[in-house]
Amino acid sequence: MESDRLHIGIKGCEETLVTEELLAKNVGSGLVRVYATAMMIALIEKAAVLSVEPFLESGQGTVGIHVDVSHCSATPLGMKVRAETELVQIDGRRLVFRVAAYDERGLIGEGRHERFIIDYAKFQAKADAK
Repeated sequence: MESDRLHIGIKGCEETLVTEELLAKNVGSGLVRVYATAMMIALIEKAAVLSVEPFLESGQGTVGIHVDVSHCSATPLGMKVRAETELVQIDGRRLVFRVAAYDERGLIGEGRHERFIIDYAKFQAKADAK
């Protein structure tokens, strides 16, 4: 039985279909009609967020603090993309994930992503006070 506490090895997976809105030329990250790197990163972050959410205390969440991901293969309009994450390190409130993204032909990106556990109310209050 899987622990109900945050632990190494938690995995996440999220999928999307590459639509016009997700193309580099439409998100300001290039002029080509392929899946944008920014959108790949967003899918990876979503997979990481949702993977650990059930293990956090009420009122807690995570925010991204570092992304180190290579985008190694272009994905055309209409193809499915899948992001996979695995929690590989817990250092206090800092979480480190090994991440990868795939389209229907294979690996399109890989690297590491870090998130930090926050209290939503305190975090928002601090941001709003700027």
